[in-house]
Amino acid sequence: MFSFKLDDELESFRHEVRSLAEKEFAPRAAYWDEHEEYPEANKNLLAELGYLGMLVPEAYGGSGLSLIHGVVFLEELARVCFNTALVGQLYLNGPAKALAELGTEEQKQRILPGVVKGDYLIAISISEPGAGSAVTDLSTNIRKEGDDYILNGTKCFTTAGIEATHSMVFARFGDSKGARGIGAVLVEKGMEGFTTGKPERKMGGCGVKEAELHFDNVRIPKENIIVEATPYSNEGFKRLMSSFGPERVGNAGMCVGISQGAYETALAYSETRKQFGRPIAEFQGIQWKIADMATQLHAARLMVYRAATNLKNGFPDPHDCAMAKLYSNEMAQRITNEALQIHGHYGYCRDYPLERMVRDARGFSLGGGTPEILRNTIAAQCYGRTFNQRRS
Repeated sequence: MFSFKLDDELESFRHEVRSLAEKEFAPRAAYWDEHEEYPEANKNLLAELGYLGMLVPEAYGGSGLSLIHGVVFLEELARVCFNTALVGQLYLNGPAKALAELGTEEQKQRILPGVVKGDYLIAISISEPGAGSAVTDLSTNIRKEGDDYILNGTKCFTTAGIEATHSMVFARFGDSKGARGIGAVLVEKGMEGFTTGKPERKMGGCGVKEAELHFDNVRIPKENIIVEATPYSNEGFKRLMSSFGPERVGNAGMCVGISQGAYETALAYSETRKQFGRPIAEFQGIQWKIADMATQLHAARLMVYRAATNLKNGFPDPHDCAMAKLYSNEMAQRITNEALQIHGHYGYCRDYPLERMVRDARGFSLGGGTPEILRNTIAAQCYGRTFNQRRS
């Protein structure tokens, strides 16, 4: 049952994570961005403290905590360091979570303990040069050959594609169109024919790079098939997409976190910055900005917490996920931008964290479903039917 107030255990957990984040991650948040360096030291510390396996079932070495624990965790990391939060998202709510739900028992036993220890990192690889929001247009193909499968194709914008030890790759089994025939396989670093392209130069999230992945007749053993599909059914695709609700909720939780950090920074600055002989907090224009930021932040947090606690068979409601991510993505852009505005030209300078927050926040609405796609999803739920977006 959804509660508008977190219980004492979760609030204690929040304070624990906040203390760690402020002490260990905040001081070097700008460093990972400026040097475009993967926060390996932060990842190692999170692994050492057991946070990377929080949501992994106990049977595979994790803590088996709830999705709301993961959301609070990401919220507190994103409040001070987006790049570290993005690493946490990959371990908690991304492909590792999908593998825990969809993978075979052998796959879970083989992979998840390594995820918990931080030895393994699984990237998710869906987008292609010709298939972004139109994910069902993907052309990466896999065909059966004897006891193995042969994978060919190119993926782009794969987050942590270079650092990942494994990639969960969406591919088309056989000749099919649309959602029919789409399944997923696990590709391991070092497999013959698997190469990565140079990292993309991004606007934000610069410490966790994105890259192209190339598959040239990569031989995939049957043990690495996560979801096998047939050219005549879209059931595989539906199973895959349902498993990524937690990723959308995690994305929204990070939006809340970065917005909280921007709001707190602007609030404190407005009390100390003086113009016309008094703190700018005394001007109604600034007060209204702060009031709007606080209201939007509160609304987003409630939507995200509802999505993280209103579960069915372990997954959040897709309608709740879509609404929470849509609102939080756009809210994060508004709040970080307004916080920069309150700082004036100082906010535009790299000595202050606001310009980095603005850049980082912009990327939330590009992955895991754009606001436009999410609006389509919500509208379909409202009308009770799916609309064909393609031109006939």
